[in-house]
Amino acid sequence: MKLGIDIGSTTVKVVLMNENNEILYKRYERHMSSVFEKAQELLEDILKERGDEKVKVVITGSGGLQLAESLKLPFEQEVVTCSIAVKHLIPETDCVIELGGEDAKITFFGATVEQRMNGTCAGGTGAFIDQMAILLNTDGDGLNEAAKDFDTIYPIAARCGVFAKTDIQPLINEGASLSNLAASIFQAVVNQTISGLACGHKIEGHVAYLGGPLSYLSELRARFTETLGLSEDEVIFPENSKYFVAIGAALMADDKDEVTIKSLVNALKNIDSSQNRASKRTEPLFKDEAELEAFRARHAQAKIRRKDLALCEGPLYLGIDAGSKHVGTSVSTQKKELYAAQTELRGGDIVKLLSTKRELRRSRRNRKTRYRKARFLNRISRKQKGWLAPSIENKIAAHLRIVADICKILPIFSITVETASFDIQKIQHPDIVGTEYQQGEQIGFWNVREYV
Repeated sequence: MKLGIDIGSTTVKVVLMNENNEILYKRYERHMSSVFEKAQELLEDILKERGDEKVKVVITGSGGLQLAESLKLPFEQEVVTCSIAVKHLIPETDCVIELGGEDAKITFFGATVEQRMNGTCAGGTGAFIDQMAILLNTDGDGLNEAAKDFDTIYPIAARCGVFAKTDIQPLINEGASLSNLAASIFQAVVNQTISGLACGHKIEGHVAYLGGPLSYLSELRARFTETLGLSEDEVIFPENSKYFVAIGAALMADDKDEVTIKSLVNALKNIDSSQNRASKRTEPLFKDEAELEAFRARHAQAKIRRKDLALCEGPLYLGIDAGSKHVGTSVSTQKKELYAAQTELRGGDIVKLLSTKRELRRSRRNRKTRYRKARFLNRISRKQKGWLAPSIENKIAAHLRIVADICKILPIFSITVETASFDIQKIQHPDIVGTEYQQGEQIGFWNVREYV
């Protein structure tokens, strides 16, 4: 007997095959992030149905490495196992499109096998479809049934669920039908997969659809077929398409050592899944109490000096040195200073954020996502009297916020803001007047420079 276990990002697939490569048992279950528990449950089900068989096991999938290491079983990359299954069951395949719970893959078969896979973003995968189904108060099957009656495709972003929601919500508010929204979501997945993974590589010949979403959602397959311009003869939708990776793992188990199903179940019962490798990546911030106390003592040195307000006599005066990058504040009585601080203001990032905002607006208009049209009558010349640039408004608001925070903790009697510019020459020569300002230290400098 041969057993292939595919641990995906959201599901577990198990396939048990005999020596003739005939499938005797298969299961497809969501693991809800409890991989070890779900694997144990499926193995116990095999034990109940088939008895304590001796099996050769190979584990694969994006989430299978930790399980394989814990059970001391061989692990194979899913690109390898899937390719083995494709070559064994559908050798005429030129290209495979496989969608999973949180990953998407396109594999090109030719002189060499070339696979393209999405990165950390789960846009355009089964998780994205689930998220959009929840937004529309349905599930994947509900989206599939609704999409059968569509008549309009709306442009929807599939790169990110947040962007997709901002595209879908206005359509919902405008009364777009569930059928059109469902078909548009599937089309967004198609566009994301083809543009993000194919990257110009032409998808042609015999194309196979694999993975859970493409197995269960007929309208998603239809969107792929229409977009790629494939004929019925070029589309391959094999039996057990969602099990192909697990089937490939089982096919690779011929030369592996045999173990019993019961021994695997017992091993899983004794594994503490909380002690897996992923949970050990983050080290504790402090090794012991002594290191924590040293940290507190070190940071206590930077605390603001505080005194008991009950000991304060007379009015408190707040002085503010308003600057473009820093704001200096000081609170004092007639005799001594009680509080002093310097606050750094936000600077260039305001301009960068406004520039990014402008680029996003233009991008959404170019994608025709029902975003408002550009406004050409909001130039500075048409602003109302008293209008200030956003960067200046932000600085003014920051100054007022600092003053308000200080007034919350101290009974300020009066506030003085330094606004005057300094006359450096007046400081050096108190009696300077009129044209004497033109007779400073730099007099004749430019003439000498030009002469030299």
